[in-house]
Amino acid sequence: MDQEFLPIFYLSILVALLGGLAFFLFRQVIKTRRVENTFSKLQTKLKQGSGTAKEYYELGSLYLDKKLYVQAAQLLQKALKIENELEPENQALVYNALGYAYFAQEQYDLAIRQYKAALKEVPDYVTALNNLANVYEKKQMTAKALETYELALKAEPENKTAKKRAESLRKRFVSP
Repeated sequence: MDQEFLPIFYLSILVALLGGLAFFLFRQVIKTRRVENTFSKLQTKLKQGSGTAKEYYELGSLYLDKKLYVQAAQLLQKALKIENELEPENQALVYNALGYAYFAQEQYDLAIRQYKAALKEVPDYVTALNNLANVYEKKQMTAKALETYELALKAEPENKTAKKRAESLRKRFVSP
C-alpha cells in the first residue's frame, strides 16, 4: 500500500521544486526588466541634455552594476557638476561611487581623491572609509590602510569588513 503512494510523493516534491524555481525565475525576470526599463528611460532623457544630479547618479550606478566603469565615471562627474542640487550626504554618495569606478579601472590615485572628497562631505561615511582603506591596501600602504579601517571602526564598531581587514593587517605588524 505504501509503495503505491511513493511515486505520487516524489512527483509532488518535484512539482513543488519546479514551482518554486519558476517563481524565483519569474521574479528575477521582472526585476531585470524593471532595471532595464529604468536604464533605457534615463539614457533617453539624459541624451536630451537636461537631467538632474540624481538622474545622472542613478544612471551612473546602473553602469557600475553593468561594469561599464568609464561611462559610469563620466555620468557621475556630470552629477557632481550640478552641485547646487546635491546635499552633502548625496554628494558623498556620488564621490564614493566615482571612487569605485576609478578603483575598478585600477586608477588608484584618482579613487583615493574621490574617497577623500566623500569623507570631506561626510567625515564618518563608513563605506568610503572602507573603500579608501581597500585602495591603500592595493597600493601596499599597509599602515594607512590599518589607520583608515580603525577610523571606520570608530564610526561603526560592528563593521564586519573593517574588523576583519584591520585584524588581518595588525597580524602583519606583529613580529613572530
